Amino acid sequence: MSTIEGKIDTNATASVTPQRQVGHWAAVLAWFICAMLYFYQYAVRSAPGVMRGVMSATWGNDPVAMMNAYYYMVYAFSALIAGALLDRYGARKTLPIAAASVGAFSLLLASGNEHLAVAGFTLQAIGAVFGFVGSVYVAAKLLPPRSLPTFVGLAQMLGMAGAAVGSKPVAEAIGKNPGLGWSWQSIWVVFAVSGVILAIALWRILPARPTSPAPFSFKGLIRPYEVVFENPQSYLCGLIGGLLFAPTTIGVMVWATSFLHQGEQLSISNAASLVSTVPIGWIIGCPLMGFISDRIGRRKPVLIAGAVAMGFLTVFAIYVQPPMAVRYAVALGLGIASGAAMIPFSIIKEANPPEVKGSAAGAMNFLCFGVTGVLSPFIAKLLDPGPGRTETLPGFQHGLATLAFGVAVALILTFFLRETGQAGARQQKHDPVVSGRHGVSPIYPGTLQPAAPGAD
Repeated sequence: MSTIEGKIDTNATASVTPQRQVGHWAAVLAWFICAMLYFYQYAVRSAPGVMRGVMSATWGNDPVAMMNAYYYMVYAFSALIAGALLDRYGARKTLPIAAASVGAFSLLLASGNEHLAVAGFTLQAIGAVFGFVGSVYVAAKLLPPRSLPTFVGLAQMLGMAGAAVGSKPVAEAIGKNPGLGWSWQSIWVVFAVSGVILAIALWRILPARPTSPAPFSFKGLIRPYEVVFENPQSYLCGLIGGLLFAPTTIGVMVWATSFLHQGEQLSISNAASLVSTVPIGWIIGCPLMGFISDRIGRRKPVLIAGAVAMGFLTVFAIYVQPPMAVRYAVALGLGIASGAAMIPFSIIKEANPPEVKGSAAGAMNFLCFGVTGVLSPFIAKLLDPGPGRTETLPGFQHGLATLAFGVAVALILTFFLRETGQAGARQQKHDPVVSGRHGVSPIYPGTLQPAAPGAD
């Protein structure tokens, strides 16, 4: 027994027995309701951004930046807990509680008290992280392995749709219809009720495990992460995914409006419209990149092509000021190409043993948000013009060029990834250097063979 195989025993997880088999469409429905948790938490996560003005007016200061900083720190570390709990207890015993907790903590924001609101929004991250991790976990457990990238991309698409719901409709409700009684606090009541409804739906639809987990032990809880973090491929996936997410999560969502308005002298309206075009590209690109990867049976070519396109479009957006029609095309193209950032989420699942699917997804979220957490203050420091000075176009270009450099690093790291797609795996299976001996994975020496669809 190899070292890594030896770390996975019945005390680590009790999920080696097959999960109750479900039909294809029942499996798709189970995945969809999990993805709706991701949709829901993204809507909740995005809402404070458009409430910033009314929250500041209520409290006399602006706590939204602090709220987001706390949220993402808790989110990153909660991803590790979420993955371990999913591996140990399964989706039906964890995801309904996660949805209900997001709803319950929404009530703290509905109170209108500043300190309770900050605490509530921060604590929402604990349940919110189960949205994406859980949907990927259920897709890996119940659906055919070759379709994993497609469903990972579709989950991200729903997340972006949730972000849109948490932005435009919320802004309309609290900004243009004051006569209807939509205070910002009442929006959080709606979110709270939605969380309870979603929790009930998750409990009713998700299939139950036929067996109970082994008695709890801290050693058993962390053992899956020993497997994941001893695999060098896991770190590569996390770094690549984080660096490919950065141009959109940091560059577009945080700095692009200021860059376009203050640096390139576009109106706020035009700048906001351009920025909103990128998430539309995400909605297209995330499932598209996964579908192409499924069709060709390979992950790396799609990842490389997406990274190349992202690098080119990022540099173009920073240094070229073309007509507006071209700007919109670049923004849409950048969003579509950034769908390649979802491919490492599939690779890390396929490069690790089937018994640690949830932990692999949790580790991927942790590593991605870790990269974002490191880059975000670094870029903010580069963009700081200094006391009494305003941002200039060269200053913006100097700071944001770091994101393009990060994409180039991700592209280089991609060549060190092993191909985990079915076509690449079939070729490597007969390679004695890769396969090693009978019974180990052709993807990563020392790990178990992938489980059959539906195994838990």
